[in-house]
Amino acid sequence: MRLGLPPAILGNQFRRREPLQTYVEKHADAGLQLETLYPARQLSNPLPRNVEDRESLSRDGALWGYSIWDVPERKVAATQLATLRDCRFQFFDTPQKGDFFPALLSPGGVSIEAREISYRPGHAKQSDGGQVVHRDRATWMIERAYHNHSHWLTAHLPKLILLRDRPELSDLILPSRRTDVVDASMRMLGLEPEDFESFEADKPLHVDDLTLVQADRFDPLHMQAVRTAFANEDSAPPTRKVLISRANSRGRKLLNEEKLWPMLREAGFERILMEDLDFAEQVRLMQETRILMAPHGAGLTNMLFCPPGGHVVELADPGFPNPNFYALSCALDLDYWLVPAKASKAAHPLDRDLQVDIGEVAKIVDLIG
Repeated sequence: MRLGLPPAILGNQFRRREPLQTYVEKHADAGLQLETLYPARQLSNPLPRNVEDRESLSRDGALWGYSIWDVPERKVAATQLATLRDCRFQFFDTPQKGDFFPALLSPGGVSIEAREISYRPGHAKQSDGGQVVHRDRATWMIERAYHNHSHWLTAHLPKLILLRDRPELSDLILPSRRTDVVDASMRMLGLEPEDFESFEADKPLHVDDLTLVQADRFDPLHMQAVRTAFANEDSAPPTRKVLISRANSRGRKLLNEEKLWPMLREAGFERILMEDLDFAEQVRLMQETRILMAPHGAGLTNMLFCPPGGHVVELADPGFPNPNFYALSCALDLDYWLVPAKASKAAHPLDRDLQVDIGEVAKIVDLIG
């Protein structure tokens, strides 16, 4: 800017930012409010069942904001409803994966920073000119990558359930581009997606009176509320043992799955391709599952529907120490087992195929019984 370059040239990276709470407090005299439904609190979670020393857990949490080491004493963020005025949403999708990113701007152009809502260089394309869609009122719960199976189930569906019995639900606005799982999960909750207003991601959205829902993605209160909302009294007892196969996936295939499978089959496991099941079938399967085993991937998120007291066995690359499924297992009162896997070479960690020690897996299966 000192050189006279327009900010858009650099993607408006130097836009002023304020955390949601700070912004609301500064403008309380204009009627802005922040209602806390569940306060922030400290959790006490068990170690993975096959880990004896917390210090052996990875402290690398740069990509996720917390690490596997943090999970035993993870702090849960507050669940809040913010009342805002005259705000503008801007959007962009990443070219390759189509990941959705929202930003929220104040009347003065300040980026209001909420969970997974933040101004990024890609938003600059919608910063100047172009058609702006206007809404008098809206309730907003959409975060980054809502179309991803795991993100929808753990970051968005809980907020939808929270809103279901609140007056703010009537003003809910949904993306026009939705996955089958988004629509199917809403209908299973008795909500028709077509009954709600929608927005188009190629146009900025201005809202006069906005209610913004912000919640921790792995708050036990929310995760257990999802399980309760989808509970089915007709489900069989949870006795099934399930291996989720990624044989047809782009990355994180289990390279020695065929060598591992005879042992698991002998132990009573079923091998499932989740993409062969519709969402209702996936829910029913998980409600009947006692042991869920899988390479790291979105399919593990379906543990949301497993009854408490079951087991989750994650086969994961230590070089990509994602803490999310460990945190989710703890939130759902499921015993978590972490099996380190040898990863193949690939440019992105999520594209690396995996290979596990069959003896190590057999040992855990035997311990679970």
